[in-house]
Amino acid sequence: MNKSVVRELAKLTMNPTPLLVRGEKTTHLLIVLPAGVEWHEAPDYATVEASLRRRGKKAEELAKQASTLELSGGCVSVWLRLDATKSTFDWHSALRQAMKPLLDEQPASIEIALFGDAAFRQRAGAAAAYVAWLNGTPMPVWKRGKPPKALKNLVLHGVSDLDLKRERALAEGNSLCRELTLLPPNLLRPSSYRARIRALAEEAGWEIEEYDIKRLTKLKAGAFLAVARGSGHEDAAIVRLSFKGKGAKGGTTALVGKGICFDTGGHNLKPARYMNNMHDDMNGSAVVLGILLAATRLKLPLKLDVWLAIAENHLSPDAYTQNEVVTALNGTTIEIVHTDAEGRMVLADALALAAQAKPAAIIDFATLTGSMAVALGERMSGVISNRDDFAARAVAAGQASGERVVAFPMPEDYDEALDSTVADVKQCTLDSEADHILAARFLNRFVGDTPWLHVDLSASRCKGGLGAAATDINGFGVGLGLALLM
Repeated sequence: MNKSVVRELAKLTMNPTPLLVRGEKTTHLLIVLPAGVEWHEAPDYATVEASLRRRGKKAEELAKQASTLELSGGCVSVWLRLDATKSTFDWHSALRQAMKPLLDEQPASIEIALFGDAAFRQRAGAAAAYVAWLNGTPMPVWKRGKPPKALKNLVLHGVSDLDLKRERALAEGNSLCRELTLLPPNLLRPSSYRARIRALAEEAGWEIEEYDIKRLTKLKAGAFLAVARGSGHEDAAIVRLSFKGKGAKGGTTALVGKGICFDTGGHNLKPARYMNNMHDDMNGSAVVLGILLAATRLKLPLKLDVWLAIAENHLSPDAYTQNEVVTALNGTTIEIVHTDAEGRMVLADALALAAQAKPAAIIDFATLTGSMAVALGERMSGVISNRDDFAARAVAAGQASGERVVAFPMPEDYDEALDSTVADVKQCTLDSEADHILAARFLNRFVGDTPWLHVDLSASRCKGGLGAAATDINGFGVGLGLALLM
């Protein structure tokens, strides 16, 4: 893998004894203590107490907001209390905010001192290491001047022999997802995206198969091809990646990702305000690649098939139009209602291909509907499934991973809104009412009887960061997906 893009993660040192006396070389220090207990064992606690007292605050308030204090010798310290009863999301958010003043200085090394009982220190150490690695990995920028520096060393005091393989792999997968999503549309076209995926596959040992325009035409994948024809480059494709971990048993899980590298809206052209950041529309495919990379790094005993629907939705004389009738790969005829509902079109054929391989389950990730963003905003995402237990598992995985999701129903009577007089189904409606549910009812036609979970990524971009990630593009879905697989 290109280390200039997916960088080496920080080296890790662990010390079983909490940091009672600061080392002379300690320049950036995070102190993590449990809420509601005495903290007199922490270094420099008297100095911090005096600082809080001067501002009319008490030590307990560190559970609501961390406090930054410069100590003797020029050491920048941040003091944080974590409530053991709070969720993973709450801990990740608190640690992200606490580490910001440290990471803003782009240090080569950060030391984290953990206090409390053994269980607290283990949990806090894992969460803190993940947040540090995630945000200590620079994202691409194109400003002149010195590039941002990566965090090179991480020292944890108060724990030893803490297994952080999952946190390392998850940080790397999330960073890959964010880095790909941040690439501007002139640097991530379908052709260059496919080349990048080939390089990733070679480095990671994944099998790769590319369904290009010529092959998809033979397969009569009319839903995908309708969207792809507008770009004029004929570089769109559905890419399949396969991974089989050592000792893998049982069926294959198929992961499907929407990879629209730029979405103009087609003939139903988006206004400038809504076209801004539409290079993000390939985020679902980047999430799937992040999950696959993390699973590979962990050598999980799984069989995974990944299907990436990579295209652009452009406006041109050849672009598809309203009221066309196209035929999807599984034979379903579709009446086009709105050319900006291209995501469900490319996913339809990708899901149909995935279902033909008869996997044990299918999970798709997509920035699919504005309706989901209206329902939940940008701090949570929604899931919809054709199996209630699958949706419940996703909600539990969201709680465990710190990537919160809400399960929505998918009642059959919603199909009435998609009834067409000229085709088997309408692509969508012009009303946009409950479009997240209608989109799921549409996609459900292409998965057959396979257990299927749809993740609508309304939280893929959140201003100021979300959970563990400090960047607006936050990699939401990588942690959720990995939790579902493990």
